[in-house]
Amino acid sequence: QVRLVESGGGLVQAGGFLSLSCAASGSIISINRMGWYRQAPGKNRELVATITRDGIRDYADSVKGRFTISMNNAKNTIYLRMNGLKPEDTAVYYCNLESYSPGAAWGRGTQVTVSS
Repeated sequence: QVRLVESGGGLVQAGGFLSLSCAASGSIISINRMGWYRQAPGKNRELVATITRDGIRDYADSVKGRFTISMNNAKNTIYLRMNGLKPEDTAVYYCNLESYSPGAAWGRGTQVTVSS
């Protein structure tokens, strides 16, 4: 069984910053990529940022230059530093893992709210 535990969400004013973390534990074989997705009310879940075990990063256009994803391979943990937050960044942020086993897994999500 795989467990993804997210932390770091909260309420912040526009222009502020937050840092999220996601720790993966359990029976995991060969992590390929981890990442963050988000879902705002009434909208589909969308990619925010991903990072491979080799450090290759991918970002949504809407967060490029503001968000930074990083990974601690030894701890199977990823981080998301979010600067210059905007009200449109308000969403539930979900951690995602892609591995040889168990395949894909999701965290339960953490709420990020940006007030104007």
